[in-house]
Amino acid sequence: MSSTNWNLEPSLESTAVVQIKAQYELFINGQWQAPLSKTYFDSVNPADESHLAKIAWAQAQDIDLAVQAARSAYENVWSKLSGAERGKYLFRIARLMQEKSRELAVLETLDGGKPIKESRDVDVPLACNHFFYYAGWADKLQEAFAGREVAALGLAAQITPWNFPLLMLAWKIAPALACGNTVVLKPAETTSLTALKFAEICQEAGLPAGVVNIVTGYGDSGAALVAHPDVNKIAFTGSTAVGKQIQKACIGTDKKLTLELGGKSANIILEDAPIDQAVEGVINAIFFNQGHVCCAGSRLYVQESIATRVIEKLKFRLQSIYVGNPLDKNTDIGAINSKKQLETIERYISLGVEEGAEMYQPSCHLPAKGYYCPPTLFTDVAQSARIAQEEIFGPVLTIQTFRTIDEVLQKANNSPYGLAAGVWTDKGARIFGLSSQLQAGVVWANTYNKFDPASPFGGYKESGFGREGGLHGLSAYLKFIN
Repeated sequence: MSSTNWNLEPSLESTAVVQIKAQYELFINGQWQAPLSKTYFDSVNPADESHLAKIAWAQAQDIDLAVQAARSAYENVWSKLSGAERGKYLFRIARLMQEKSRELAVLETLDGGKPIKESRDVDVPLACNHFFYYAGWADKLQEAFAGREVAALGLAAQITPWNFPLLMLAWKIAPALACGNTVVLKPAETTSLTALKFAEICQEAGLPAGVVNIVTGYGDSGAALVAHPDVNKIAFTGSTAVGKQIQKACIGTDKKLTLELGGKSANIILEDAPIDQAVEGVINAIFFNQGHVCCAGSRLYVQESIATRVIEKLKFRLQSIYVGNPLDKNTDIGAINSKKQLETIERYISLGVEEGAEMYQPSCHLPAKGYYCPPTLFTDVAQSARIAQEEIFGPVLTIQTFRTIDEVLQKANNSPYGLAAGVWTDKGARIFGLSSQLQAGVVWANTYNKFDPASPFGGYKESGFGREGGLHGLSAYLKFIN
C-alpha cells in the first residue's frame, strides 16, 4: 500500500464566540466569591502553551462555605420543589446549553486540547442530551422504581476528570438534581473553564442559589470536599490511585460512593469481522480522542489468520491522520491535555521499546509549541508487558494475536481493569458469547465509544463500581426507604 500525502488548508474554528475572563472566582451560593486565601492558578491552552485565565484555588474553608450553601439550598428550597418543577430547571439548562453549544465546544477545545469536531459533535450534544434525559425522569422517580419509596440523599460532592470536562459534569449533575439533591462539584484543575461557564448557565436559568456550586482547585480541594462530614454522596471519575484514597476516606462513614476509574480496555477482531469497518473502529477507539478516554480500546487482539492484513491496514490508515491545532476542523488528533501527561505517555513509549515490542509511528509534522504525540502502534507485545497492562491515557495501541476464543478471553480478562471492551465479528452468537464472558462493564459490538443517556456506564475490578447513565444513574442519587 502507498500512502497519500494530504496537503490540507487550515480550517480554523473562530474563537470570537468565546469571552474568557482574565480571572475566575468560586461559584458558591449563586454568586462569584474570591477564595479566602486569595490564591489562584493558571489555566493553560495545551495546543500552544498560552495563558488562558487565572482560576481560584479553593481551600478547606471555601469548601465548607460551598457545602453550607448546598445544604441550606437542599433543606430550604430544592427538597421542597416537586419533581415537575425540578425538571423544568433541567430542561431550561439543557436548552441554554444547546443555544451556547458553539461557545462551549470552542471553550472545551481551548482548555482541553481535544479536536473541535469531537467537542462540537460528541461532547456538547451528549452533555445536553443528559440534561434533557434526566429532566424527563425528575417527576417519575416512583415509576422508575415501582413498589419502592425513594428519597433524595441530600448533598452530593462530585469530582470530574480532565478528559471529558463538560460531559462528565452532565453525567453527574443532571441525575443528582433530578433526584432532588444539591451539588458541590470540583472540576479537574487543567480543565475548569466549561464548568465555570456552566455556572453562568445555572445563573441564567434562574436555578436557586446554592443548588449547584462549582469549586476549583487541585487535589487538596477535592480531598477537603471528600472529607467534609456534611456530604451524603461522593461521585468521582478519575485515576484508580485517587479512587482508592477516596474509598479509604469513606470507610466508617455513611457516605454513598460511586467510582469510575481507569481502564485498559480490550478490542477484539475475529477472523469473520468486516475488516475495514473494524480498522476504522479501532482508530476511533484510541486515536481520535488522543487516547484520553478511560474506556479507550488500547489493547487490540486480532485473530492470527487476519493479523497481517489488519496491521497493514492500520498502519496505512494512520498515515492519513492529521495531528495538529485542535481548533482546525481537519485535525484528527489534537493536543495532549498537559505537559505532565505528555511526559507520562512518552515514558511509556520508551518503555515499550525497552520491553522489546516493535513500534510504529507514521511520519507526521507536530507543531513546534504545545503538547503533541504522534499515534503509536506496538506489535509483538508480551501479555505481561507494562504497556499492555497499565493505563497510558494517550494515543498508544498495543496489538497481540490469538488463535481461539478461549485464548482471547483469557488474555482480555487478564487485566486489573474491567471498564469496557469491543467485539468485531459477523456472527451474533459470538457477540453474545464473548460479551457474557468478558469482564467489562460495557461491551460494544461492531462499534466503539458509542454513548447514550439511557445506557448505564461503569466498570468492575480496579475500574471502580457503580453506574452513571440510565436508571442506574438515578439510583446512585437516591435512598430506598423500603
